[in-house]
Amino acid sequence: MTKAIIIKKQGGPEVLELSEIKLGAPGNNEIKVKNIAIGLNYIDTYHRSGLYPVSLPSGIGLEAAGKIIEVGSDVKDLSVGDNVAYAGGAPSAYAEERILPAHLGVRIPDGISHKIAACIMTKGLTTHYLLCKTYKLTSKDIVLFHAAAGGVGQVFSQWAKGIGCKLIGTVGSDEKIAIAKENGCDHVINYTKQDFVKEVNNITNGSGVSVVYDGVGKNTFKGSVQCLKPRGVMVSFGNASGPLDPLDVPKDLQFKSLFFTRPTMKDYYTNRAEVVEGSEKLFEQIKFGKIKVKIFKEYALADAKQAHIDLESRKINGPAIFLV
Repeated sequence: MTKAIIIKKQGGPEVLELSEIKLGAPGNNEIKVKNIAIGLNYIDTYHRSGLYPVSLPSGIGLEAAGKIIEVGSDVKDLSVGDNVAYAGGAPSAYAEERILPAHLGVRIPDGISHKIAACIMTKGLTTHYLLCKTYKLTSKDIVLFHAAAGGVGQVFSQWAKGIGCKLIGTVGSDEKIAIAKENGCDHVINYTKQDFVKEVNNITNGSGVSVVYDGVGKNTFKGSVQCLKPRGVMVSFGNASGPLDPLDVPKDLQFKSLFFTRPTMKDYYTNRAEVVEGSEKLFEQIKFGKIKVKIFKEYALADAKQAHIDLESRKINGPAIFLV
């Protein structure tokens, strides 16, 4: 038996239950991992609340790091005892042990701890596909990134700064302005006090930005579209403020020949080669000091309810993990 957080119905943090479950042996192409550290991500609240439906009862959580304790018969490039990190698969990372598809597990390089690996995989792989795949950033680009002081925002800002683009970040409080600047934003806008559309227009001298990365959703979408230059790209990858209103393509996108995309991690990491490529690039950024990871808070697995309360009330200003 092993302990895991299970949801039997979707709703608020109160539906998170620490339970004992029985795990069988991994399938032919699966591995069993004993988790050491588990990442906390905003998408976990979507699975819990029902914004992103899951089959119930369900586990929760997408990323962790630990040690392989069993491998399936067809697994060739991973072994028992390997230190691995993973992101993706069916939500079930909030657990002492779990079984997952072997192609998702990547070896953790020397010099990177389980704690760092656990809190960076989802945020780092998200950042990788956003700026290397969804829209390939160059030093010539002017970028608007919403929630720049959040988990993905901090990683994105550091990686983007290394590329050399001009980065405009938005935050939801004055306290987060320093965090966004520290991580590489050239300009920071508190969108609760300032009109970010007007501010972006002033910063760009009316030319607009090449691309908007928006994980906030409902509260920022309409303004984000106004910030784009002709043929600009609107990347909507989250719903922290709620899901978008229905898209009116002629009204919302056609007036400047804009592009709209709604990327998800599962569509950018469909096989082992893609997972390994993204992970290796992420680990290189960390090892060479281009991305610095500071863990904001650590929780016990039994404190999952409080962790979600803190996350949704914007009390977590950086990567957070559960320790097992």
